[in-house]
Amino acid sequence: MKRILFLLHLPPPIHGAAMVGKYIQESKIINNQFDTNFINLSTSKTLNDIGQNGKGKIGSLLYLLNKVIKSVSSNKFDLCYMTLSTNGLGFYKDFLIVILLKLYRVKIIYHFHNKGFFEKQNKFFNHILYKITFRKTMSILISKYLYYDIQKYVNNNDVFYCHNGIPKIDLSLPILKNDIEVKPFSILFLSNMMIEKGVFVLLEACNILKSRKVSFECNFVGAWSDITKEIFDEYVSELDLNQYVFAHGKKYDEEKLQFFNEADVFVFPTFYHNETFGLVLLEAMQHSLPVISCSEGGIPDVVQDGNTGFLVPKKDSLALAEKIEVLINNPKLIKEMGQAGKMRYSELFTLEKFENNLCDIIKQAIEK
Repeated sequence: MKRILFLLHLPPPIHGAAMVGKYIQESKIINNQFDTNFINLSTSKTLNDIGQNGKGKIGSLLYLLNKVIKSVSSNKFDLCYMTLSTNGLGFYKDFLIVILLKLYRVKIIYHFHNKGFFEKQNKFFNHILYKITFRKTMSILISKYLYYDIQKYVNNNDVFYCHNGIPKIDLSLPILKNDIEVKPFSILFLSNMMIEKGVFVLLEACNILKSRKVSFECNFVGAWSDITKEIFDEYVSELDLNQYVFAHGKKYDEEKLQFFNEADVFVFPTFYHNETFGLVLLEAMQHSLPVISCSEGGIPDVVQDGNTGFLVPKKDSLALAEKIEVLINNPKLIKEMGQAGKMRYSELFTLEKFENNLCDIIKQAIEK
């Protein structure tokens, strides 16, 4: 059985890369096919800690480096799978680990859940580090739309593509929608409450819908981040949206599922600089919801514009409001897009599909 060292991010904090790391660590499919060893790369405990420095992080880094050294010095690994960070302090931390792996002549395959090389590759210092990082390595991307980010350093023959996947949920649970009571059209945003996730863009779109006398409600579900509850409430009051917009904080399990069950459309107007895929889009599609999002990262591989939802220009609240209004006025289109999205999820984005694809890629990388 081939021995694989997995260097990946695990919760906390909860974000896309950490959730994928958790799925991999707990995967029976992967653990049954390989002799696995897992090391958590995370040195942050909250979302706001990411990219920050501090004495605690230096201690965590030293501990992490020591753990990697012990692992690679006492084991002969056929491959190291690493979720390499692309930005800021996270990259420099990971670069130290990459140097250790190269010193011990470990074969490396990177799996990217973020992006950022393209923007910084023209800086001489970064360029040198990137050349060292990618030399004689392979890479996994979650979408063909992200190859541009590493194209300068990685030949296409050394790139594999693997869409993310999420677990199937039990949709046979009771849905508490009240079809007798006439309810306003329900918009759902579910993500961390960050400016770059498009929270304010959606609020501005809600303001446009209100000015057009449209009946709707918009629920924001997610952990407070660079947008605090106070900042959010103040902006909602400023736009006079208190009767339309509701923030619920972070929700899990049945509470989160209920928001999906109650929604008519899922809206995710992200322009987040690290956005690559948006696992939450898969959750919405699994619930047969049409999705409105933006062409950020690999999202065009997830949302088929005009088929499973709409893709609107980033930071364009007017375009967003117009697409929401299209759905409000066309219940048949909501149903058609929702069904198309659920079918697309089932065909491409299940966790089992992801696990099997990743196993195939690892086997190919070992033999390469």
